[in-house]
Amino acid sequence: MPLATQVSGKRIGLLGMGNIGQAIARRARGFDMQVLYHDRKPVPGLDYQWCADLHTLAHESDFLVLAASGGEANRGLIDFSVFNVMPKHAWLINIARGSLVDEKALIQALQNGVIAGAALDVFEDEPHVPAALIALDNVVLQPHVASATHETRQKMSEVVFANVTAYFSGNVLPNAIN
Repeated sequence: MPLATQVSGKRIGLLGMGNIGQAIARRARGFDMQVLYHDRKPVPGLDYQWCADLHTLAHESDFLVLAASGGEANRGLIDFSVFNVMPKHAWLINIARGSLVDEKALIQALQNGVIAGAALDVFEDEPHVPAALIALDNVVLQPHVASATHETRQKMSEVVFANVTAYFSGNVLPNAIN
């Protein structure tokens, strides 16, 4: 069995610094990780290192965690050009949207040792997972269930209720997206 890597003292790069990215950053700090992030612009009041571009973030990260929104503008954002600048020991962790990652490029990067591994909770063509990903030993796969806890689902329903209540009361939505 190969030795694992401890996270303490490592650099975590977060793509997306919304609520989820910030929650991950707080937890990473608890493990003495250096937190870097890339978002459209620096988030005021955060004591984390902002990277002006994705390739710099990828190059500086031991763990590149995707917490960004999906959509056409971000489709295939994580492609071979990103994998090529990541350190060979780095891991890609996608908890956001499968569409963010060019899976063919990811598979090639994993098969050729361009990056060390990937941990995926989402896939490009859910619920279908490419056989090539399943066959790799340097991949951890989870069937899009990262939020499948009683507590998380309760919190999600509270957020929906707060937004619906605010909307019908003519108030600003607590979780409005710009």
